[in-house]
Amino acid sequence: MSNALKEYLDFCQNRVERALDARLPGENILPQKLHRAMRYSTLDGGKRMRPMLTYCTGKTLGVAPETLDGPACAVEFIHVYSLIHDDLPAMDDDDLRRGKATCHVAFDEATAILTGDALQALAFETLANDPSITASAENRLKMISVLTKASGSQGMVGGQAIDLQSVGTSLTLPELENMHIHKTGALIRASVNMATLAKADIDPDVAKKLDNYAKCIGLSFQVKDDILDEESDTATLGKTQGKDKDNNKPTYPALLGMDGAKQKAQELHELALDNLSIFGSEADLLRDLSLYIIQRDH
Repeated sequence: MSNALKEYLDFCQNRVERALDARLPGENILPQKLHRAMRYSTLDGGKRMRPMLTYCTGKTLGVAPETLDGPACAVEFIHVYSLIHDDLPAMDDDDLRRGKATCHVAFDEATAILTGDALQALAFETLANDPSITASAENRLKMISVLTKASGSQGMVGGQAIDLQSVGTSLTLPELENMHIHKTGALIRASVNMATLAKADIDPDVAKKLDNYAKCIGLSFQVKDDILDEESDTATLGKTQGKDKDNNKPTYPALLGMDGAKQKAQELHELALDNLSIFGSEADLLRDLSLYIIQRDH
């Protein structure tokens, strides 16, 4: 990771941590157990990849980070809700997330379900009402629409449904990519697209190139996750290593082999860079972030 990227990612992580803390209900507000679970699951953990993408896209476009706190928090609330529900016994049945006990283990299964529900609602409340968002009313509504579609049956939830249906089956490469374009890629694209909507009068061609970039890194992120699930360890990952393989889920290494999966990640990185060719040095953080995604160790 370049020094410039590390410095900016540290800035983004600290910024979004403060923003999330400010927008989550306090632990002493009724119902206290639910609010404790929301804060437990959201704060002090995770790479914050999606908020960082929102801030990095904004920096590329000259959008002030303080106007992106709302979208950055909204996409992270959706992401955390999805992790809580994914970890439930009815889904992936995992007991470790971000290096600590999953929500249903730390609290209970019913509280975990309600925590995910509450975080999902808080995401859209944030986009609708957050005073830090300075985009026009029309673009604020578009942000809500972007995140809604990315979160639902045509996005993340639909991808998870396909994933559950695919356990023990063999998928073709297009089928596997379609699943992850929805399950993982949809929120990553929303992270970028909400930042473009914060830019007044953005050139549609620029917005399209950034969306294509996001589509590429959304897939490369999942390819790398599949690689790490086999090559890394539980302590480094902060979640149970080998879970997908043990559950007989379709993965890129299973379909392409480990070398083929690594080559696929590299090809997606190069495609991502191609879509940034219209930019100069102002997009270097996005370029470095794409490289970081395929080189990370957790």
